[in-house]
Amino acid sequence: MHRKIIPDVIDGRQALCCMGRGATACDAATTMRERRVGAVMVVEQGHLIGIVTERDMVFRLVAAGKDPSTTLLAEIMTPSPQTLTPDDSAVQALDMMRAGRYRHLPVLDGTDVIGMVSIRDLYEAIRASLEEDLQSAETLIYGEQYGVAVRVG
Repeated sequence: MHRKIIPDVIDGRQALCCMGRGATACDAATTMRERRVGAVMVVEQGHLIGIVTERDMVFRLVAAGKDPSTTLLAEIMTPSPQTLTPDDSAVQALDMMRAGRYRHLPVLDGTDVIGMVSIRDLYEAIRASLEEDLQSAETLIYGEQYGVAVRVG
C-alpha cells in the first residue's frame, strides 16, 4: 500500500485553483463554489506563498467580522503551508494532515505548484488500495475464481 501522490491519488493534471494575494475573500469564495473545492492556493510569481481554506474563511474572515469584498487573501491566508511532493505516499500525507489538522495540502514539484490533495482524495486512494490488497489475498488463498459468480444450469 505505497500509493504515491502522483499518479495514484491525483494525476497531476488537475485544474489548479490559484489566486494572487491581492484577490479578495469574496473572489476566493466564488471560485471555491464554482470549482467545488475547499481551498485555493495563493501564488505570487508562480510560487506558492499561502493557502486559504474554508476554515480560514470561517475563523479569519467571518468570525473576525471582516468584509469579504474588501479583505485580501494576504490577510486571511495560512502563509508558507506544509506541502507534499509527487513521490510522497498517501499514508505520509494522511499522517501530515492528521498531525497538522489540515484537510488540504498543496503538491509541489520543486517550486512548481502541480496540484492539491484533499483528505477525501487520500481516504479514497487508501480505500482502493486496501480493496486491491484484499482481492490479492483472496486470490492467493482461494484461487482466481473466488468471488466469481458461477451460473448453474
